[in-house]
Amino acid sequence: MSRFISREAGGFAPYTPGEQPADQQYVKLNTNENPYSPSPRVVEAVSHAQLEKLNLYSDPTCAALCGAIAKRNELASEQVIAGNGSDELLFFAFRAFCGADRAAAYADITYGFYKVWAQFFHLESDIIPLREDFTLHLDDYMDSLGTVFIANPNAPTGMAVPARDIRRLLEANPNRVVVVDEAYVDFGGESCVPLLRDHNNLLIIQTFSKSRSLAGGRIGFAMGSSELIADLNRVKYSFNPYNVNRLSILAGAAAMEDEAYFQTCTAAIRATRARTVRELEALGFTVLPSAANFVFARCGQISGGELYRRLKEAGILVRWFDKPRISDYIRITIGSDEQMEQLTGTLQQLLEKP
Repeated sequence: MSRFISREAGGFAPYTPGEQPADQQYVKLNTNENPYSPSPRVVEAVSHAQLEKLNLYSDPTCAALCGAIAKRNELASEQVIAGNGSDELLFFAFRAFCGADRAAAYADITYGFYKVWAQFFHLESDIIPLREDFTLHLDDYMDSLGTVFIANPNAPTGMAVPARDIRRLLEANPNRVVVVDEAYVDFGGESCVPLLRDHNNLLIIQTFSKSRSLAGGRIGFAMGSSELIADLNRVKYSFNPYNVNRLSILAGAAAMEDEAYFQTCTAAIRATRARTVRELEALGFTVLPSAANFVFARCGQISGGELYRRLKEAGILVRWFDKPRISDYIRITIGSDEQMEQLTGTLQQLLEKP
């Protein structure tokens, strides 16, 4: 840090993203990217003619993108807002729905950015531990008066809670906003979108990064009542009105409209995940039940940190969190069948060594 940084900024504990090696020498299973290319419609949408329009600002309302999202989810356009990745929309939600009189409630083991944003905005945090088996129980959140943030499926565990439990949480206190982060819902979780019809205190945030193969496009979106979306727009227009670029608006709309391609890719990842889990368990791993495009696994013979290092030396990147309760686990993105076969083959060789 320089001597010019403010005391407040110097005290931040930033989120640590997964490694992004530029040389591509690794089998990259550490950042939950989709192994499949974007929909062919995306390539068609981002045409040369559109590239020539980059001298013009993008549509601040993201009308084409929000319209496609609204149509697919049977919502009105004013119930949708697009963002520069789902992270930006979660950032907006922390600013809009938390404050000096309203804490942020979230799990002790969950998406690491929640803690970062609570600190960024000087918010009190109501940190609620997962159960011993890493399950998230909504009963533990019933008495919290803060805005509740639930990653469903959770990260890094991959475990999901049913929508009926979130409905109970919404109904327990209609004056409390519940934000459900559904970044991984398309791989086996149950979306809460149907609950939007009856609950105006529900905000759902999703992303194009995982199930629609657009991590590099940085597109996320939030869905909720028109009033909640208006609140997010108030924050957005106070921060960055042109938050989604022209090409990402086109790419996102095209990806959202190609339902067949989306279903094909997510089904393939679910099938690969099931095979990977069976093979890891055959090697003696403990694997948590996953509804995401990754698995959270523990090897009884090698510690999590050591396994991460040995795999990296062998050319395979996974994610390891040096944190209480989960330091013996590694998070493994579900890649292509070929990538997962290379992973399990390498693991078998490592376990055979002294």
